[in-house]
Amino acid sequence: MKKKPNILLITSDQQHWAAVGFNNPEVKTPNLDRLAESGTVFNRAYCPNPTCTPTRASIITGRYPSQHGAYTLGTKTPENIHTVGDDFHQHGYRTALIGKAHFQPLYDHPKYRSIESNPLQQNLDFWREFHGPFYGFDHVELARNHADEYHVGQHYGIWMEEKGFTGWRKCFRKPAGTAEPQHLKWNIPEEFHYDAWIAERTNAMLTEYAENEEHFFLWASFLDPHPPYLAPEPWDTMYNPEKITVPGMLDKENFSELPPHYAQTQQPDADFSEYTDANGFGCHGVHGHLHDRRELAKNIAVYYGMISLMDKYIGKILARLEALGLRKDTLIIFTTDHGHFHGQHGLIAKGPFHYEDMIKVPFLAALPGSIPERKRTDAMLSLVDLAPTFLSYCGIEIPRCMTGVDQKTVFTGENAQARTGVIVENNHQPGIINLKTYVDERYKISVYQNKNYGELFDLENDPAETTNLWNVPAFQELKRDLLLQFIQAEMAKEPLHMPRVWGA
Repeated sequence: MKKKPNILLITSDQQHWAAVGFNNPEVKTPNLDRLAESGTVFNRAYCPNPTCTPTRASIITGRYPSQHGAYTLGTKTPENIHTVGDDFHQHGYRTALIGKAHFQPLYDHPKYRSIESNPLQQNLDFWREFHGPFYGFDHVELARNHADEYHVGQHYGIWMEEKGFTGWRKCFRKPAGTAEPQHLKWNIPEEFHYDAWIAERTNAMLTEYAENEEHFFLWASFLDPHPPYLAPEPWDTMYNPEKITVPGMLDKENFSELPPHYAQTQQPDADFSEYTDANGFGCHGVHGHLHDRRELAKNIAVYYGMISLMDKYIGKILARLEALGLRKDTLIIFTTDHGHFHGQHGLIAKGPFHYEDMIKVPFLAALPGSIPERKRTDAMLSLVDLAPTFLSYCGIEIPRCMTGVDQKTVFTGENAQARTGVIVENNHQPGIINLKTYVDERYKISVYQNKNYGELFDLENDPAETTNLWNVPAFQELKRDLLLQFIQAEMAKEPLHMPRVWGA
């Protein structure tokens, strides 16, 4: 690498850290595996929040959810907030996002307007005219639906119509939820799947940048494998449910040692009314998680099929990058926004449960001549670090408003680590469940606002997180030490908008 690099960020949505070939041979992702071979895999990468909007806003702002304002689902990333795209613009880069944004809610509140809302998403005339600017991206092409959800529309809907697929609405639920959701097999032809759309449009942008000899920051934001579990044929039957590993509850797990909202998820007919606020909004994931193991196996099989399908189209993007001669000058990152439960600890999908399955993410970085090949590292990393690291790689000054950590020298192998711990926030339902977690090289501690209970796990001796040490007498000194480290880490992420320039 002799000149400032381009940035290609490729993300999935809600992907378990082990649901990828380079971390799990049960999952077939040959293109991502080859990319991993050409770069470095981070074994200890974490999200700053285990839900979509907060983490996605952190990726573009370099700030934690408690700092950028979009602290949970159903909130909006402030439109006047500084993003990494603003910095790239000032230095001559083109910026684009293809796929899922989710910086704004599905409801267009009179005080907090949202263009990612219903029914505007289905107004294709609006989206034919709108391509940005949007949060520092000078060009966007968006979709919001997961599989057959009724949120379909935006630029993805336009693309399907332009491809001659005029009957595309038959593949999706109706806006009022009047049509039954499909189960496991999605009736959409693969050629019109949003993976194909994202790859085609990402490649069109890459071609444009290459022809114009422009530097770029391009985010290819895939929507899978977020539930519902649906894939077009033949991907829905690629994996045999009877031959895959089905995670579940472990014998050592003791509900009495864990927060009550988790214990209730494993009880039939539990009352979750205390987790609903005055507006009727429930706490995401706080509900019954009991499930049938055979049905879960079928879901996992399709979940893996969704990932393998996505990998196929990621391969098309990587092939185009190579064909255009851009590979040697492009920093490629692959990751996801947060993790996923498919049976681990008895849980399904996501919620305020900060096990590694939920907060750890798959992550790899590749750049020829800069990032070591065929390497794995246990260096700790948070997705809030992406924005400052991108700027550092491109020789652009990191603005003081960003509180993520510059990981460039860890990427290059010059330094073993840039962090000694990470913080994960989760204020999904203010005043009801608000927790923060601090993870260091060995331990994890979670604190709940206005609660005496918490969680403390020894990830070295108990990697499956089956024994909560919070109240164990022999570990009280360790708990005090970790709480102090937690406070120090909180103080260290305070943004200081300018240096002190004089004595008074």
